[in-house]
This record gives sequence, structure tokens and C-alpha cells, in this order.
Amino acid sequence: MTDAVHGAAPSAARVSDAYRWTQLAIGVGAMVMIANYQYGWTFFVPDIQKKFGWDRASIQWAFTLFVLFETWLVPVEGWFVDKYGPKIVVLVGGILCGLGWAINAQATTLNGFYLGMIIAGIGAGGVYGTCVGNALKWFPDKRGLAAGITAAGFGAGSALTVAPIQAMIKDSGFQTTFLYFGLGQGIVIVILAFFLFAPKAGQVPAVVANANIIQTRRNYAPTEVIRHPIFWLMYFMFVIVGAGGLMVTANLKPIAADWKIDNVPVTLMAMTMTAVTFAATIDRVLNGLTRPFFGWISDMIGRENTMFIAFGMEGLGIWALYMWGQDPLWFVLLSGFVFFAWGEIYSLFPSTCTDTFGSKFATTNAGLLYTAKGTAALLVPVANYMQQGSGNWDSVFLIAAGANILASLLAIAVLKPWRKVVVAKAMT
Repeated sequence: MTDAVHGAAPSAARVSDAYRWTQLAIGVGAMVMIANYQYGWTFFVPDIQKKFGWDRASIQWAFTLFVLFETWLVPVEGWFVDKYGPKIVVLVGGILCGLGWAINAQATTLNGFYLGMIIAGIGAGGVYGTCVGNALKWFPDKRGLAAGITAAGFGAGSALTVAPIQAMIKDSGFQTTFLYFGLGQGIVIVILAFFLFAPKAGQVPAVVANANIIQTRRNYAPTEVIRHPIFWLMYFMFVIVGAGGLMVTANLKPIAADWKIDNVPVTLMAMTMTAVTFAATIDRVLNGLTRPFFGWISDMIGRENTMFIAFGMEGLGIWALYMWGQDPLWFVLLSGFVFFAWGEIYSLFPSTCTDTFGSKFATTNAGLLYTAKGTAALLVPVANYMQQGSGNWDSVFLIAAGANILASLLAIAVLKPWRKVVVAKAMT
């Protein structure tokens, strides 16, 4: 069955570009508010460990559970968005985000932290999947850029709060910090939800057609997508690239502490901070910038060509961090490079998925692919156990670097020619 492209048969007047960019900006605002639920976690781990005495791997299961519930329920939340619109899902998501960290503020057991992060994960996933899916629908003519800008809110959204969160943890304790930041961020998400809308048919341009961007005009239902082998190739690539970045995200401070450089002052661009604070700040900024940057590049040279470049850079970056990261300055610079070469997966994979399977069910289908992040998160505790067993991070870094090189080769040698065949077949 071949559907007409979503939005091709006009039933509503075309909206202005200003209106489309406003919708994108609202989504970005909501993404900024959920960023700390993932990227701020690393700053709480040492104090949780110090207060309760649990081993680090056990504490990091809370992070893994957050990512699992943030990702694996996105297809369900996406189905609600595709059927009922984005507002209700983001509204509920904001409430759950605030509630999750409020539970963390009161938790005195591992299970308490696990519960708090599960609830926060469900809420953050609803917001994330909705905002990215909505961007893909509003911008069929600039999918890579739109998905990248939206994902940048999540990647860079915590940059400005790196120092305030660490300062509040130091001055008021991690429990007060969980409560105040959790509730504040959740309330802003709830407010933004009331201004978020999905496009009606005819309000947006048709899909683009050029030699580099391979886009289908067929809309695949989610049940068709999960039966298609090319979906599972993209899923595998997402997992192996995502795992390395999540490992660094969750363990940035513990890695720096193990290398005994976390509190060493580093001066760059006339600014001086401890190595871990400087690294975390730069990482957040670059992790945000990479998403629209590589999304924009992919709109011009193609998704797979961009994946080949970015994933190759990531593999080399992780290897270089392993080789030279025990120097405080190189730790800051190379961790920034790693985050820059990693964060683009959150613009490239959703846009590639929608290019391949159509925009009508974009939120659900991109959500199905986004569950790969949850699968990748299962490898974060494995990395901790490997480190505990060997006493160093060597094998973790080398495996992560190799996985990225493999993904870069798969993008250019397998995914690109295969997707051409799939899209051409759908058009006949």
C-alpha cells in the first residue's frame, strides 16, 4: 500500500516560516529543561556514594534505568502524539520529570533512586520523542537541521547549569539540589506544553528531492517498519555508537577521579576551572552544537556520508582520549571532541528514519529507533564492571573506539546503497 506523503494534499493554508520556527523554538525550550535529568546525573553520583556507601556500579543502574524508560516507551508516547497531538504528552512528561527528581530528593535506598529515575525517564522520554517528532513533521524540507536544533536543546541544555548544580550540591547537599532543579524544570515544561502544536495537512512544504537526500514518498506504518531489515541495521548502528557516548556521559567525573585529575585546575581562553567542571561545560556546548551542525551538513551531502565522517571522528576521539586523557588539559579538549563527534546521532538517525519511512508516523517510527539508546544504556553498567574487574578503563575505551569505526564503515558501505534500493522500490 502506497500512501500520499503527509501534508501533500492541502486541507489547510501553508503557515509562515516564522510560525514553523516558533514551534521549533518551543520544542527546543522543553528539551533544554529535560537535559539535566540525563547530563546532570554524573555530578550526584560521588555524593550519593559517599552518603550511603553503595558501590558505583549499583548506583549507575539508576542512570541505566532512566535511559531505558526514557527510550523504550517513546514509541508508545509517539503513538499518542501521532493520534492526539503533542500537548498532552509533553504536559504529562513535565509532571513526571518533576516528580522523579522529587523522589530522588527523599530516597534513602537504591530502589528509591531507581524508582525516581524511572519516573523521570518516562517523563523525559515523552518530551524528547514528542519534540523531535514534531520537528521532523514541521520541517520536511530541512529534516536534518530541524532534528539537530531540537536535539541540541537536550545536548547543550545543561551547559549553563553545570556550575550551579555542582555549587548547590556542595552548599546545600544533593537532595536539595534534586528537589529544586527537578521541580523547576518540570514546571517550565508544563507551561511550554500549552503552546505546542502539530502541523495540519497542507501547512508544511513537500519532501525535498535531490541527488544526496534519499526521501520516500510512502508512509510506512510502525508495524511495517519493525519488520523491515534496514530498520534493524540502523538500530544496530545506533546502539554501538550510542554506547560509547553514554559510557562517557555517565562516568565523566568517575573517570577523571580515577585518573586523579578531576580537581586539577585547567586554564583555557582566559578561564580557569577544575578539569571535570571545564570538561563538562565544554562537552555540553559541543554536544549541542554538533546536532544542528551535522544535521545541516547531512541536508547537503547526505545522511550516510555524514555518518561516515562523524562516526569515524568519534572512534578516533575516544582512542585519543584513552591515549592522552590523563593530562588535565587534554582531558578537557578530547572529551569535548568526543562529545562533538557523538551527539549528532540524535539528529542523523531520526532524519534518516523519516527519510526512509515517511512523515505521517514520524514520531512513532523515530521513537522505535530511539529505543536503541536504551539498549545502548544497558552497556553502561557493563563498562563499570569491566573497570572494576581490571582496575582501569583501557578495554572500555578500546571497544568503544572500535565500535564507532565499524559503524562509520557500515554507513557508507551497507546503509547507503541499501537505502537507495528500499526508497526506489517504495516509489514504484
